[in-house]
Amino acid sequence: MEHLTESCLDEAAACQPWPGLLEATVASVQAALRDGELSVQQLVHGYLQRIDAHDQAGPCLNSIIRIHPQALAEAERLDDQLAQQPDALLPLHGMPVLIKDNIDCAGIETTAGATCLQDNLAMADAFIVRRLREAGAIVLAKTNLHELASGGETVSTLRGQTRNPYDLTRTPGGSSGGTGVGVAANLGLLGIGTDGVNSIRSPASANNLVGLRPTMGLVSRSGLIPCGLTQDTIGPITRTVTDAARILDVIAGYDPADPGTRAGEAHIPPSYADGLDPRGLQGARIGVLRSFFGAGPEHAPVNAVMQRALATVEAQGAALVALDDAISPDALLADTLVHHHEMQRDLDTYLVRLPPTAPVHSLQDVIAANPHSSVAATLSAAVVLAGNDADYRERQQRQQVLRERLLALMEVHRLDALVFPHQRRLVAPIGASQAERNGVLASATGFPAIVIPAGFSAPDSQAPLGVPVGLELFGRPFSETTLLRLAYAAEQALGARRPPHSAPALA
Repeated sequence: MEHLTESCLDEAAACQPWPGLLEATVASVQAALRDGELSVQQLVHGYLQRIDAHDQAGPCLNSIIRIHPQALAEAERLDDQLAQQPDALLPLHGMPVLIKDNIDCAGIETTAGATCLQDNLAMADAFIVRRLREAGAIVLAKTNLHELASGGETVSTLRGQTRNPYDLTRTPGGSSGGTGVGVAANLGLLGIGTDGVNSIRSPASANNLVGLRPTMGLVSRSGLIPCGLTQDTIGPITRTVTDAARILDVIAGYDPADPGTRAGEAHIPPSYADGLDPRGLQGARIGVLRSFFGAGPEHAPVNAVMQRALATVEAQGAALVALDDAISPDALLADTLVHHHEMQRDLDTYLVRLPPTAPVHSLQDVIAANPHSSVAATLSAAVVLAGNDADYRERQQRQQVLRERLLALMEVHRLDALVFPHQRRLVAPIGASQAERNGVLASATGFPAIVIPAGFSAPDSQAPLGVPVGLELFGRPFSETTLLRLAYAAEQALGARRPPHSAPALA
């Protein structure tokens, strides 16, 4: 990404910095807008200044692919709108959002991090982007991802390696790592990621954030460059549970272009945000899935954080039920996932619609265009697996068996949710592959899950605060209201969110 233009920076410098920018929330911005202490243009300029200072300069986080060319014009329009109708503040009025760059946003390219798609100008918004804009949000920028959302380290041919702001020698998780880093480092107010296996919750865990993977059918996937639509979904990455709930209020809903969303219509409450309660853990029954914890010395840092976090959850009135069911996350990864079997079919369906001038129109074209080395084997394997119908059907059957097993487990023990660390060991260093993530339980079933900050490992010279650890809550289909209530109460009790030292406030 090129630095912001000189004229843009001159204009930004002319704006008085808003002292509340660092760790801002939807509520704090709305209050400042109502009180006349802040304009939308001032807010957007503040984030643009931080992007210029911290993304390609300073710590070089490398999370942003491209600033949306209409972001400042949208900010001006929303300021004018508010001036004319001071009492007509939209739900996300003026909120700058970072969008993972495999989701279409009109007027800007959708690249999925691949150089062969760098001129793929989106002519229309994805359904969820349209919903965000209608609620007053501003698409501030598109963020880096693991190329084609096909890995957990957030590295791509178009942008390179994104760095974890809490430990610049580590990856930010993935594949939605650019969004995670941008939100964690306060380069934007809100974030949107996608999740096929771990990809919203992994960067949330690695970057001390909240990440929600919704139930399949609750949020539309139209306008998404897919990996495999049985498992692909879209959801929020935010600094607080409240802001995740506010985004879900906006993006959940039926989209005729994604018929699967018909299933979610009857399950959407008047507001997810209204159900949040700091006493929400009182009387809850939460199953601790012991097989999703590691037992080796490499797991000790995560286990120590989780032990403290679960003690806090229990102290808030939740009953923790130890579950020794031998559900193996590694076996589920090997035997139940179907996204690689679907990748060629679903990706080709997206690519074939591109203009004739586009350099790629199929997965085979992408492979021929020399994708990043970390995804080349995955893409080639997807071509082979596309023809293995017998294995595909067996995996679909295993997913159904897993759904039934988990629902029975929760019914027998009268559980509101399951809990475990999102990742059994700390997020991988740059150059290593992600290991022992637990997000497969939600991706293989289509059930919802949310990650919240649980705390940090011991500080060291590379990680002044320590490395973030994420606690994952998993629930029944369409139990987002329950998961958000539990997550909010746990978040309030834990108080584990901290901004990274690598991206401080600007003078």
